[in-house]
Amino acid sequence: MAEIKGILFDKDGTLVDFNATWLGVADFMAMDASEGDRWKADRLLAAAGFDFTTKRFKPDSIFASGSNMDVVELWFPRLSDEDQMLAVARFNEITSAQGSAMAVALPGIVETLGVLHRKSYRLGVATNDSTSGAEKTLLTLGVAQLFDAAYGYDAVANPKPAPDTVLAFCDLTGLKPAAIAMIGDSRHDLEMARVGGCGLAIGVLSGTGTRQSLSPVADVILDSVADLPAFLSARVREAI
Repeated sequence: MAEIKGILFDKDGTLVDFNATWLGVADFMAMDASEGDRWKADRLLAAAGFDFTTKRFKPDSIFASGSNMDVVELWFPRLSDEDQMLAVARFNEITSAQGSAMAVALPGIVETLGVLHRKSYRLGVATNDSTSGAEKTLLTLGVAQLFDAAYGYDAVANPKPAPDTVLAFCDLTGLKPAAIAMIGDSRHDLEMARVGGCGLAIGVLSGTGTRQSLSPVADVILDSVADLPAFLSARVREAI
């Protein structure tokens, strides 16, 4: 087993409570896109994967694991390239400001990140949110100083599930992909780990993903990032 020296985290559903943080933001975006029409906004939310019965976004739905560009392409399929970029910029503005301001850390996350940093793991964020939104969220949570970098969909040529973010993190830290663990709550996170050659693809059940949706692409599934230090320590002991 390769020694893990760096960890890439998905953000929403992995570090941040997805529903507590994003349901309000998603509703604001849908109302903005529908110019205040509640019926149209609900149809947009449903198309993006919101289940009105459970009041949650479905695993691997557009809003759960896609980027703002994905949402724009879904909600405004006939926009010109120029208008599409304006719509993306508008959504980036909303998610960067509101998503970061409303960010709610999952239980034990802040303490766990501190533990991992003290153990000298190199830490990064790989999200399909914007880079600005990711950086502002880390500041809101009070953990920005623990991270080497945060990569949004707009920080690389090809966002998750492409391997670009893994390779960028390796370039920054000097680590090999086999020394990187990727941890997230969606298939996109773990598929990126696979194609990027990560040493571990770790699924967590703290977000929109389920054991059933994550099992085919995960090396291991944990309840939460809070379980990560104990898992990594046990893995090291097994290798000795």
